Amino acid sequence: MTTPPIALTIAASDPSGGAGIQADLKAFSANGAYGTAVLTALTAQNTQGVTGIHAIPPAFVGEQIDTLFADVPVDAVKIGMLADAAIASAVADALERHRPRFVVLDPVMVSTSGHRLLEADAVGVLRDRLLPLADLITPNLPEAGDLLGVAAAQDRAEAVEQARALLESGARRVLLKGGHHTQDAESVDILVEATQDAGAHVTELSAPRVHTRNTHGTGCTLSAAIAALRPQHDDWYTAVRAAKEYLTGALRAADTLRIGSGHGPVHHFHQYWS
Repeated sequence: MTTPPIALTIAASDPSGGAGIQADLKAFSANGAYGTAVLTALTAQNTQGVTGIHAIPPAFVGEQIDTLFADVPVDAVKIGMLADAAIASAVADALERHRPRFVVLDPVMVSTSGHRLLEADAVGVLRDRLLPLADLITPNLPEAGDLLGVAAAQDRAEAVEQARALLESGARRVLLKGGHHTQDAESVDILVEATQDAGAHVTELSAPRVHTRNTHGTGCTLSAAIAALRPQHDDWYTAVRAAKEYLTGALRAADTLRIGSGHGPVHHFHQYWS
């Protein structure tokens, strides 16, 4: 008998399978982790956009988490779409009760198609309660600006400055994703980690930019891959680098899939399907 690393996604459902818990479970499996899931919301969406959101009652979100932790030894948690402030608070309460070993927070706020996925009043809860509980947060440039109440960074210097500001807001580590700088030949993510002397260690992770319209769920997939890989590696940098390499491969193979007529998914199983 083997005991693989067990990863939990706390996120919403995407019926099209490209984002949300469906993408997370695929990324967990592709990266050697056993996937579990707690639903925060149901969505009506496809590759063209989101038409509706049905939030799960916050108490039941907490019950799902408590029941799972009572039986299953979860190694890592990935947090995705939380929908509203009450659900975000319920998740924070549950994490404080159970204190999982590794927590990756992907502050999902807006879908690829531009639909708002997090109510405005929930941003404060995300920042004040969940940031301090997360070992790593993975915002893109607009999400980082939203968390800080400023405009999205326009260059590397501004991105590093905002990542440092997120550390000062309570985050332990920030992976600021640079995918929105579409004019650059390289996709550069910036990993900023707090140091013992109250400073910050900055590392750039670069990969060739992949030109494809099939980018649905890239943020979900990256954060889930990091959660799956962190228990299998000795440090965050190695896990993040491996997850970024996996996502780059999934983007390169995305055009081999024909799913929907809009922004299709990345190819989560590009390493296994012929």
